[in-house]
Amino acid sequence: MQHDAWSPTPVLLTVDLVILTLRDSRLHILLVKRGEDPFQGMLALPGGFLNHDGEEILDAAHRELAEETALTSDCVHLEQLAVYGEASRDPRGRVVSVAHLAIAPELPDPVAGTDATDAAWIPAETVLSGKAALAFDHRRIATDGVEHARTKLEFSSLATAFCGEEFTIAELQQVYEAVWGTRLDTRNFYRKVQAAKGFIIPAGTDRRSTGGRPARLYRAGPKTVLFPPLIRPTPPAEEENTKGKRNK
Repeated sequence: MQHDAWSPTPVLLTVDLVILTLRDSRLHILLVKRGEDPFQGMLALPGGFLNHDGEEILDAAHRELAEETALTSDCVHLEQLAVYGEASRDPRGRVVSVAHLAIAPELPDPVAGTDATDAAWIPAETVLSGKAALAFDHRRIATDGVEHARTKLEFSSLATAFCGEEFTIAELQQVYEAVWGTRLDTRNFYRKVQAAKGFIIPAGTDRRSTGGRPARLYRAGPKTVLFPPLIRPTPPAEEENTKGKRNK
């Protein structure tokens, strides 16, 4: 019995970037306004198709990052986040996205790329809450990216990627508060950071201030895994729900 020859399903590949930074002590996500269909005029994560079939995925992610932020790999944290390949995620056909998470301190105002009409930093809570409508499945990707960052802050030194080369413990606390979306007790935070050996190390200099004692400066330490970890506090709403269930 003769069978028809098998042919592969045509699949297109893109990279999308969840780019995070702190602006005015708040977590922000870079979004662009699409300049062409599908979803023309809607907000979306920056990204695009591979330039050619020989371009590596990581190279494409770095290229898109440079086009949107003018940043190079030596000054930004970039890691693969996840692969999104639901059959109906893109009306143009079967398009698989390899999403990446990018983090850098104090990123400048963005400039829209060739296929976008505008670009802007949007507060993370505006994106995650759905107040800002995003094209494709980009809200899900952005949510996954932020949650990934929140979890990694507990067990790794990722928080230092949001800071400059030298920073104070107060500035590091601002990172945790902005990404986790909750206030932290200053003394308790200081104690936990100091207990995580190799997390941060003294820079050997202080930052002069207009009043009070100079602030001690630190650098990222040699350890990338925190021990003991800095466990994220349980949000008040979830804590109340847990207490209610225990009391029933």
